[in-house]
Amino acid sequence: MKKKSLILIMLLGLGTFVSCNSDDNNNNTPIVLQDTTPIVNNMTQGTWRVTYYVDHGGNETDHFTGYNFTFGSGTVLTATDGINTYSGVWSVTNSNSNDDSPNDSIDFNILFSAPPDFEDISDDWDIITRTANKIELIDVSGASSETDYITFEKNT
Repeated sequence: MKKKSLILIMLLGLGTFVSCNSDDNNNNTPIVLQDTTPIVNNMTQGTWRVTYYVDHGGNETDHFTGYNFTFGSGTVLTATDGINTYSGVWSVTNSNSNDDSPNDSIDFNILFSAPPDFEDISDDWDIITRTANKIELIDVSGASSETDYITFEKNT
């Protein structure tokens, strides 16, 4: 009985060791788990605009021309062009493999319920790069492996 228990413990330990492979990272992987506070603090400063949006291979950036996005506190997201105003929610969370991405990463979550163009950007995006004035996001759909991109830049 002791021999079987010892073998089981060794196999579990080996499985844990084998699954922790740091060679899986490459230059195209999203930002990995970290503190989300700096990202949230940056996004809540000022207004932002969409400067690039590709949905399933088609460039649809023009659907957001003239809209300013405010990533407010308490997860309130507002988009306005001075005439139309749409409300949604946003958050930045540590992913725990709840999305389609193969790596645990920071998720930039956007949700609009209308209009259809804004519903299209509702997703749990992965952050590719970010600076104080720009954030580039990616979403890879699981079954179809289609890749969407969106970039927000701060208005100056």
